[in-house]
Amino acid sequence: MSVPEDIISDITLSSKFEKGWKAQDKESFGKRTRETIRGPQPMRPQIQKATQQLTGEVNRLDQAMNRLKQRENSIFKKTVTAVQAHDQESSKAYSNELAEVRKMQKIVTQSKIALEQITTRLQTVTDIGDFAATIAPAIGVIKNIRATLGEAMPDAQGALGEIGATLNSIMVDVGQITGTSFYQAENSEEANKILSEAAAIAEKRMSDSLPEVPNTSSESIFTSE
Repeated sequence: MSVPEDIISDITLSSKFEKGWKAQDKESFGKRTRETIRGPQPMRPQIQKATQQLTGEVNRLDQAMNRLKQRENSIFKKTVTAVQAHDQESSKAYSNELAEVRKMQKIVTQSKIALEQITTRLQTVTDIGDFAATIAPAIGVIKNIRATLGEAMPDAQGALGEIGATLNSIMVDVGQITGTSFYQAENSEEANKILSEAAAIAEKRMSDSLPEVPNTSSESIFTSE
Protein backbone atom coordinates (compact mmCIF):
# COMPACT_ATOMS: atom_id res chain seq x y z
CA MET A 1 0.00 0.00 0.00
CA SER A 2 1.45 3.35 -1.01
CA VAL A 3 1.78 6.24 1.39
CA PRO A 4 -0.25 9.30 0.44
CA GLU A 5 1.77 12.23 -0.86
CA ASP A 6 0.44 14.63 1.78
CA ILE A 7 1.68 12.34 4.55
CA ILE A 8 5.09 12.04 2.86
CA SER A 9 5.21 15.85 2.68
CA ASP A 10 4.36 16.15 6.37
CA ILE A 11 7.07 13.61 7.28
CA THR A 12 9.63 15.49 5.20
CA LEU A 13 8.73 18.81 6.80
CA SER A 14 8.82 17.22 10.25
CA SER A 15 12.25 15.76 9.56
CA LYS A 16 13.57 19.12 8.38
CA PHE A 17 12.11 20.85 11.42
CA GLU A 18 13.69 18.28 13.76
CA LYS A 19 17.09 18.67 12.14
CA GLY A 20 16.78 22.44 12.32
CA TRP A 21 15.74 22.28 15.96
CA LYS A 22 18.67 20.03 16.88
CA ALA A 23 21.08 22.35 15.10
CA GLN A 24 19.62 25.32 16.95
CA ASP A 25 19.76 23.44 20.24
CA LYS A 26 23.47 22.71 19.72
CA GLU A 27 24.26 26.37 19.21
CA SER A 28 26.80 27.43 21.80
CA PHE A 29 26.01 29.88 24.56
CA GLY A 30 28.98 31.97 23.47
CA LYS A 31 27.56 32.36 19.97
CA ARG A 32 24.10 33.23 21.26
CA THR A 33 25.61 35.83 23.54
CA ARG A 34 27.70 37.30 20.74
CA GLU A 35 24.53 37.62 18.68
CA THR A 36 22.94 39.32 21.66
CA ILE A 37 25.69 41.94 21.51
CA ARG A 38 25.15 42.51 17.80
CA GLY A 39 21.40 41.89 17.78
CA PRO A 40 18.37 44.16 18.03
CA GLN A 41 18.92 44.67 21.76
CA PRO A 42 22.69 45.22 21.80
CA MET A 43 24.65 44.97 25.04
CA ARG A 44 27.70 46.68 23.57
CA PRO A 45 26.68 50.24 24.58
CA GLN A 46 26.08 49.10 28.16
CA ILE A 47 29.48 47.42 28.32
CA GLN A 48 31.11 50.51 26.84
CA LYS A 49 29.33 52.61 29.47
CA ALA A 50 30.68 50.35 32.23
CA THR A 51 34.24 50.50 30.87
CA GLN A 52 34.04 54.29 30.60
CA GLN A 53 32.84 54.48 34.20
CA LEU A 54 35.68 52.22 35.31
CA THR A 55 38.24 54.27 33.39
CA GLY A 56 36.94 57.40 35.09
CA GLU A 57 37.27 55.73 38.48
CA VAL A 58 40.83 54.59 37.69
CA ASN A 59 41.70 58.20 36.84
CA ARG A 60 40.21 59.37 40.15
CA LEU A 61 42.31 56.79 41.99
CA ASP A 62 45.36 58.11 40.14
CA GLN A 63 44.60 61.61 41.40
CA ALA A 64 44.09 60.26 44.92
CA MET A 65 47.46 58.49 44.70
CA ASN A 66 49.17 61.74 43.73
CA ARG A 67 47.66 63.49 46.75
CA LEU A 68 48.65 60.65 49.06
CA LYS A 69 52.17 60.66 47.62
CA GLN A 70 52.56 64.37 48.35
CA ARG A 71 51.29 63.82 51.89
CA GLU A 72 53.59 60.83 52.33
CA ASN A 73 56.61 62.83 51.17
CA SER A 74 55.81 65.64 53.61
CA ILE A 75 55.38 63.32 56.59
CA PHE A 76 58.46 61.33 55.62
CA LYS A 77 60.60 64.47 55.69
CA LYS A 78 59.21 65.41 59.12
CA THR A 79 59.90 61.90 60.36
CA VAL A 80 63.50 61.99 59.16
CA THR A 81 64.05 65.42 60.75
CA ALA A 82 62.64 64.17 64.08
CA VAL A 83 64.82 61.05 63.98
CA GLN A 84 67.95 63.05 63.19
CA ALA A 85 67.11 65.40 66.09
CA HIS A 86 66.72 62.37 68.40
CA ASP A 87 63.18 63.53 69.13
CA GLN A 88 61.70 60.15 70.00
CA GLU A 89 58.20 61.41 70.80
CA SER A 90 57.82 63.31 67.53
CA SER A 91 59.51 60.59 65.47
CA LYS A 92 57.09 57.95 66.76
CA ALA A 93 54.08 60.20 66.14
CA TYR A 94 55.20 60.97 62.61
CA SER A 95 56.08 57.34 61.91
CA ASN A 96 52.61 56.24 62.97
CA GLU A 97 51.06 58.86 60.71
CA LEU A 98 53.37 57.77 57.90
CA ALA A 99 52.31 54.15 58.36
CA GLU A 100 48.64 55.13 58.06
CA VAL A 101 49.23 57.12 54.87
CA ARG A 102 51.19 54.25 53.35
CA LYS A 103 48.39 51.88 54.31
CA MET A 104 45.94 54.05 52.36
CA GLN A 105 48.40 54.23 49.47
CA LYS A 106 48.47 50.45 49.33
CA ILE A 107 44.66 50.21 49.39
CA VAL A 108 44.30 52.76 46.59
CA THR A 109 47.07 51.14 44.53
CA GLN A 110 45.56 47.68 44.91
CA SER A 111 42.10 48.98 44.01
CA LYS A 112 43.42 50.79 40.95
CA ILE A 113 45.23 47.68 39.67
CA ALA A 114 42.16 45.48 40.19
CA LEU A 115 39.90 47.96 38.38
CA GLU A 116 42.38 48.15 35.51
CA GLN A 117 42.29 44.36 35.21
CA ILE A 118 38.51 44.11 35.02
CA THR A 119 38.38 47.09 32.64
CA THR A 120 40.66 45.19 30.25
CA ARG A 121 38.47 42.10 30.57
CA LEU A 122 35.29 44.05 29.87
CA GLN A 123 36.86 45.58 26.77
CA THR A 124 37.57 42.03 25.58
CA VAL A 125 34.09 40.70 26.31
CA THR A 126 32.59 42.72 23.45
CA ASP A 127 34.55 40.48 21.11
CA ILE A 128 34.28 37.02 22.68
CA GLY A 129 30.89 37.29 24.34
CA ASP A 130 32.06 35.43 27.43
CA PHE A 131 29.78 37.27 29.83
CA ALA A 132 29.51 34.84 32.73
CA ALA A 133 33.28 34.35 33.01
CA THR A 134 33.98 38.09 32.87
CA ILE A 135 31.15 40.15 34.29
CA ALA A 136 30.32 38.02 37.34
CA PRO A 137 33.89 38.22 38.79
CA ALA A 138 33.99 41.92 37.89
CA ILE A 139 30.90 42.51 40.02
CA GLY A 140 32.55 40.66 42.90
CA VAL A 141 35.75 42.69 42.58
CA ILE A 142 33.86 45.98 42.52
CA LYS A 143 31.85 45.07 45.63
CA ASN A 144 35.06 44.16 47.46
CA ILE A 145 36.88 47.34 46.39
CA ARG A 146 33.86 49.46 47.30
CA ALA A 147 34.01 48.12 50.86
CA THR A 148 37.82 48.38 51.09
CA LEU A 149 37.98 51.98 49.82
CA GLY A 150 35.51 53.12 52.49
CA GLU A 151 38.33 54.46 54.67
CA ALA A 152 40.71 55.80 52.03
CA MET A 153 38.15 57.21 49.58
CA PRO A 154 34.60 57.31 50.97
CA ASP A 155 33.37 59.30 47.96
CA ALA A 156 34.30 56.39 45.65
CA GLN A 157 31.53 54.19 47.03
CA GLY A 158 28.77 55.94 45.11
CA ALA A 159 30.55 55.69 41.75
CA LEU A 160 31.51 52.06 42.28
CA GLY A 161 27.95 51.26 43.33
CA GLU A 162 26.71 52.73 40.06
CA ILE A 163 29.22 50.68 38.06
CA GLY A 164 28.16 47.52 39.89
CA ALA A 165 24.51 48.31 39.11
CA THR A 166 25.36 48.73 35.41
CA LEU A 167 27.08 45.34 35.30
CA ASN A 168 24.21 43.71 37.18
CA SER A 169 21.79 45.18 34.65
CA ILE A 170 23.83 43.73 31.78
CA MET A 171 23.79 40.29 33.41
CA VAL A 172 20.02 40.43 33.89
CA ASP A 173 19.38 41.61 30.32
CA VAL A 174 21.60 38.94 28.77
CA GLY A 175 20.00 36.29 30.95
CA GLN A 176 16.53 37.30 29.80
CA ILE A 177 17.48 37.42 26.13
CA THR A 178 19.45 34.15 26.06
CA GLY A 179 17.29 32.31 28.60
CA THR A 180 20.34 31.65 30.76
CA SER A 181 20.52 32.09 34.51
CA PHE A 182 23.76 33.46 35.94
CA TYR A 183 25.01 32.71 39.41
CA GLN A 184 26.79 35.75 40.80
CA ALA A 185 29.05 34.91 43.72
CA GLU A 186 30.50 37.97 45.40
CA ASN A 187 33.59 36.06 46.50
CA SER A 188 34.10 33.80 43.50
CA GLU A 189 37.41 32.09 42.87
CA GLU A 190 38.11 34.30 39.86
CA ALA A 191 37.26 37.50 41.75
CA ASN A 192 39.55 36.47 44.62
CA LYS A 193 42.29 35.67 42.11
CA ILE A 194 42.07 39.16 40.58
CA LEU A 195 42.20 40.78 44.03
CA SER A 196 45.12 38.59 45.16
CA GLU A 197 47.14 39.44 42.05
CA ALA A 198 46.41 43.13 42.53
CA ALA A 199 47.51 42.93 46.17
CA ALA A 200 50.79 41.24 45.21
CA ILE A 201 51.55 43.85 42.56
CA ALA A 202 50.67 46.68 44.95
CA GLU A 203 52.92 45.22 47.64
CA LYS A 204 55.81 45.00 45.18
CA ARG A 205 55.32 48.57 43.96
CA MET A 206 55.13 49.91 47.49
CA SER A 207 58.28 48.11 48.64
CA ASP A 208 60.19 49.24 45.55
CA SER A 209 59.15 52.90 45.67
CA LEU A 210 58.84 53.88 49.33
CA PRO A 211 62.04 54.76 51.19
CA GLU A 212 62.82 53.51 54.67
CA VAL A 213 63.02 55.95 57.55
CA PRO A 214 66.64 56.28 58.77
CA ASN A 215 67.28 55.35 62.40
CA THR A 216 70.05 57.00 64.35
CA SER A 217 69.42 55.23 67.65
CA SER A 218 69.95 51.63 68.61
CA GLU A 219 66.17 51.15 68.96
CA SER A 220 63.92 51.36 65.93
CA ILE A 221 61.44 54.21 66.03
CA PHE A 222 58.80 51.76 64.90
CA THR A 223 59.18 49.66 68.04
CA SER A 224 56.55 50.45 70.65
CA GLU A 225 57.53 50.80 74.25
